Amino acid sequence: MSDINFLFLTEPSLNTRLLIALLASLSLFFLDAYSTTFSSARNMMSAVVYPIKTVAALPYNALDWLSDFSQDRDELREKNSALEMANLLNSRRLQKFESLERENMRLRELLGSSFRLNERVKVAEILTIDLDPFSQKVVIDKGNRSDVFVGQPVLDSSGVMGQVVSVGPFSSNVVLLTNPSHAIPVQVNRNGLRGVVTGRGINKSLQLEYLPHNADIRVGDLLVTSGLGGRFPQGYPIGEVINISFPQGGEFANIKIKPAAQLSKSRQVLLVVPSENITSVLVTELEEEEEME
Repeated sequence: MSDINFLFLTEPSLNTRLLIALLASLSLFFLDAYSTTFSSARNMMSAVVYPIKTVAALPYNALDWLSDFSQDRDELREKNSALEMANLLNSRRLQKFESLERENMRLRELLGSSFRLNERVKVAEILTIDLDPFSQKVVIDKGNRSDVFVGQPVLDSSGVMGQVVSVGPFSSNVVLLTNPSHAIPVQVNRNGLRGVVTGRGINKSLQLEYLPHNADIRVGDLLVTSGLGGRFPQGYPIGEVINISFPQGGEFANIKIKPAAQLSKSRQVLLVVPSENITSVLVTELEEEEEME
């Protein structure tokens, strides 16, 4: 009797349990694949397991998000730096283009001005400005090697700027109209009335000297070089009358002139070669060409 009880109490072997599990798994697999019997149970289990899967995936998702966030910030920072650099370069190029465009316009104005003159001209460029506010001088990039001479008239595209006062091999000093020591004979373009214009210093109007109170001159009259004095040929614009007053007890009218030339803006200037000097200049140029040949 005890032997029979022991026989029925013995557990299945490991192989037997493995075979039973395998058969059960295959049965469940086929039932799930070809039947809808377990669909509701599977959906219920999926709903129960989803929060657990979500919580389990949180560390990985958090690390992934942080990695993407850091990478996006780095990319945005690099793109922002690249865009800022490109913006600076484009701004510099735009400024350069605007500068070249303005220079082009100035050169066209200068060339147009030179065609209106009877005298031969040379184009020069202002190198430096004298920092002394009382001297009112500039330095140009042409000297005696370019046949510049003392007293040579200097213009910009709008009018007379001044004249050469000293010459070096490669550069020359030019005194401006606004220099208090500078005087130039002029005439009123409207009626030929003559006078002398002098400078009054930086940022100040020119002064028309020695005209009596009854002189025929009006605000808006254009003053041009009279050709007297032998320095400036006749007909170059000097400036426009902007104010006329009559001081009590004074012999002459107080007449202020606005310079025609852009004294504080012009970069390129014209050096006028008077007609009597053209032949000698042409001969010099021909001699230089022959020496080069």
